[in-house]
Amino acid sequence: MIFINPKIDFAFKKIFGSEDSKDILISFLNALVYEANPVIQDLEIINPYLAPKIRGVKETYLDIKAKIRDTESGEERTVIIEMQVLNVEGFEKRILYNAAKSYSTQLASGEGYHLLNPVIALTITDFIMFTELSNVTSKFILKEKDFLIDYPVYDIELIFVELPKFKKNLSDLETIIDKWLYFLNNARKLQDIPAKMYEPELQKAFYIANQVNLTLDELEDQEKSEIFIQDQRGAITKALSQGKQEGSEQKAYEIARRMLGAFDEETIARMTGLTLNDLRSLRD
Repeated sequence: MIFINPKIDFAFKKIFGSEDSKDILISFLNALVYEANPVIQDLEIINPYLAPKIRGVKETYLDIKAKIRDTESGEERTVIIEMQVLNVEGFEKRILYNAAKSYSTQLASGEGYHLLNPVIALTITDFIMFTELSNVTSKFILKEKDFLIDYPVYDIELIFVELPKFKKNLSDLETIIDKWLYFLNNARKLQDIPAKMYEPELQKAFYIANQVNLTLDELEDQEKSEIFIQDQRGAITKALSQGKQEGSEQKAYEIARRMLGAFDEETIARMTGLTLNDLRSLRD
């Protein structure tokens, strides 16, 4: 078997956001959002995956949006799931924007604010966002700044899953959380479904990810997306290598100038050795 890379935007949405992926998405969300507790029994995928209509690779991410009902509280919630491979500039702000937009656009004209339902933004990254945190998963909510008291309305939650922090091997997998994270990190490298991952929803995810089940158009989109990401990463590696060889501060500025607009300042500073003040001066 040859499996497509579930980290790629197109593949991620096909596996988790298709019409017949409800059971997969329920298992996935219960694992990553509710720590493997069966809180979600049913959900509605909004704007489910359809065969690609655009042949380009301009967009480097796709969201999955679903409405869930919490079986414990009976409350309906909106969940936005995003898989992000490249750490582009403004990414953190985009997460906030998408969560706020999903929250604010629930109401029609004249409807009361009490009708607003909570929003969970689940973001899975193929890079490290929070170097000061060791956990794979981190969760953010609104709190009072000095006393850390929760805001009275627990309506917007940001959950991050940083895949590079997940280091477990196949033999170490224990929970369904481990298995889903291993699937995301390693499905592309596997040639068959490991016996340890014979969970019904995981097997179905592997079946959807099997290349033989894709159309020619879908295979083309998958290939273009992978090439685009490899090119972006390769360009950075090559530029950094050239900069090191030349040992020139001017070269570091040239590299940083090319990276502006595609990466955040902290990432550029870390890769070029320039300071944040250097980068802000360069941007100005």
